[in-house]
Amino acid sequence: MYYTTSKVTFLRINLALPTIVPTARKLLESWSEQYNFTTYESNIPFVLRYMIDQGMGGGTWLEIPPNKYTLRTSNNCTTRTQLELNVKYDSIIAHDTYGKYSQIAPLRVLSFDIECAGRKGHFPTPDMDSVIQIATCLSMSDALDTPIYKSVHTLNTCSPITGAHIHSFDREEDLLRNWQELFLEIDPDVITGYNIINFDFPYLIERAVVLHIHTFPYFGRIHAQPTRIRKTTFSSRAIGKQESKELNIEGRIQFDLLLALRRDYKLRSYTLNAVSAEFLKQQKEDVHYSIITDLQNGDQETRKRLAEYCLKDSLLPLRLMSKLMFLVNYVEMSRVTGVPINYLLSRGQSIKVLSQILRRSREEGIIVPVLPRTGNDSKYEGATILEPKRGYYSDPIATLDFA
Repeated sequence: MYYTTSKVTFLRINLALPTIVPTARKLLESWSEQYNFTTYESNIPFVLRYMIDQGMGGGTWLEIPPNKYTLRTSNNCTTRTQLELNVKYDSIIAHDTYGKYSQIAPLRVLSFDIECAGRKGHFPTPDMDSVIQIATCLSMSDALDTPIYKSVHTLNTCSPITGAHIHSFDREEDLLRNWQELFLEIDPDVITGYNIINFDFPYLIERAVVLHIHTFPYFGRIHAQPTRIRKTTFSSRAIGKQESKELNIEGRIQFDLLLALRRDYKLRSYTLNAVSAEFLKQQKEDVHYSIITDLQNGDQETRKRLAEYCLKDSLLPLRLMSKLMFLVNYVEMSRVTGVPINYLLSRGQSIKVLSQILRRSREEGIIVPVLPRTGNDSKYEGATILEPKRGYYSDPIATLDFA
């Protein structure tokens, strides 16, 4: 682990699968005392490693030249994309974000909200309480506050709502199956809503397990990859410690407005009502959560009132995303830092800095070592932390103080 002005020969090891890298690194490091092994850049996430090696940035345009790919037939397709093809990894051209390539691609953005029939005095739980309504709004990324499609899936009948499609069902199982079919037919690029990562999506998936709908948890663009829920804990000095859930929905960006607002804004209250009043000067429909079950058990007019409430809750996140320019800001941040957009929502500050260091280091012919993690009482931890050179400096020194 050193710096030299002359070139030095290193051994590069390529492995078949990204999951093998940590095991190989540990094996080499276990021999370090005997053979003086030091690994470099062996802790870089696989996606970021590929993007850096190929000169790709997040949120940028890619081009595949003619005669460099072959289209797959429907018989051997493994995804739900409109086109599926085979291409060699180094045949993909990454364009800089200038001129026509500075524009953001037209993305389909789906926002949804669910309502549950909670018991009196109890917060809804998927093992006990039914999903009674699901509202869906679809917009294009260049006109987020003007949905091109709105619908409500509801148990039992519901009076018509102007501008929205009403889908009524007698059985909850049919409601969930039909909504999943609609979701896959829309094929959104971005999924949004308010607290969908920690409540709506997990509730739907866990409720489908209770109802034995085994084909339900498939929302990504890979056929054989089910959507699973994983509990995570994230901690950084910038936003503190947060416990949340993580969903794998391949090929789609999960943009939870609640998580984005907590990350980027300091507010007194993060309820959808308070946030909408703060930024949009609008509020939710006047329906208290305690009467939701009563409205559902009423007639088609009371269920219409509930549907309008649910629909408004799916529309407000789109308006917030448009007003606060979340999508534009995150795409541009992704381009500047070189990380995928989902990293900006699920990772801290260090990954953005590390990405830029690795890209510049590659240009300069420098490789970054992996510093060993030490005990909890150690002051320095991580691959981007360097021991200080103590002394007086008359010129300013840039410091990075993130954990």
